Amino acid sequence: MGELARQVQERLRDRLVVARPELDWEVEYHVAGTPVDVVGRSADGGTTALVELEWRRADPADNAAKLFRHLADGRMPDRVVVAHVFTGYYDLARGGVSSKRQNAEFVGRVAADTFERLTYRPVDLAVDPPKRGGGLPGDWAEAVDAAAAEIGDEV
Repeated sequence: MGELARQVQERLRDRLVVARPELDWEVEYHVAGTPVDVVGRSADGGTTALVELEWRRADPADNAAKLFRHLADGRMPDRVVVAHVFTGYYDLARGGVSSKRQNAEFVGRVAADTFERLTYRPVDLAVDPPKRGGGLPGDWAEAVDAAAAEIGDEV
């Protein structure tokens, strides 16, 4: 993950610390060897929030599917909320979203339907990730704050 995506991860974490201070938030937490961009865990282990940031990934369903597989293997707290955050990279010029995002959301919905203690929520991040050498758009922080508020409401 590049430096710009790391800035977004850290801002998400910082905003979630404020929105949901009862959870301990950190970036790059590993669940059974799979890195998760931002994770919040309650002290009693009852609630875990997993925030997976899809910046420009060719297969956004992959990491989410790995997480759900690990949860199916019995590594699941009492309550798990997965927020799958998609940048504008997955938006289509003609409207709607790419089939890659649709597939990722399908995997998330099926997992949530399968596991009673799992909630899945796709979240829009109104940022078009820059190509190599570019910078974040001027309104990136506000977009991250809006996504964090939506995630906080779900948790």
